[in-house]
Amino acid sequence: MQKFVNLPEDACPIIADHFSLLVIKKKENLLINGQVCRANYFVEQGCLRLYFTNDQGVEQTTQFAIENWWLSDYSSYATQQPSTFGIQAVENSRIMAISWQAQETLLKQLPILEKYFRLVYQKAYAAYQWRIKYIYDYSKEEMYHQFLKNYPEFVQRVPQYLLASFLGFTPEYLSEIRKKSIS
Repeated sequence: MQKFVNLPEDACPIIADHFSLLVIKKKENLLINGQVCRANYFVEQGCLRLYFTNDQGVEQTTQFAIENWWLSDYSSYATQQPSTFGIQAVENSRIMAISWQAQETLLKQLPILEKYFRLVYQKAYAAYQWRIKYIYDYSKEEMYHQFLKNYPEFVQRVPQYLLASFLGFTPEYLSEIRKKSIS
């Protein structure tokens, strides 16, 4: 948080009191479609994904989060209505979770965190806008290369089938693109 805002000296214990530490195993779900998203998750260690299941029963990954990134179904989290997404650990992970109520209380106690969360959400929204632009501007092969250039750490850590799901194509097609890149 100090990376984005100057916190008062006594802020760390106040902030820590509002979070719960979750240690989750690979493929463990934090949220299942139909549940209300009760927490905003900060990845201390590991990797999470946000996904939905389409009408054909295929899981479509829409977002990843690695160390120092936040992830939630923000629509469900903000409204406390059932989610249409799932959140799952891609790796064994250590997550700091804050409930909606605890976050609201914390924001009242430390108003500077309003600025922190605004900056985090702006950065995330900007990344989302770039992703949509890439979908319209780039071929599937160009999307993969752009993703590889901008987020090389994901290509090493995320299974190929999840990366393909995120990029919107089959694992077989991703394999073809990778083979082409090597030759």
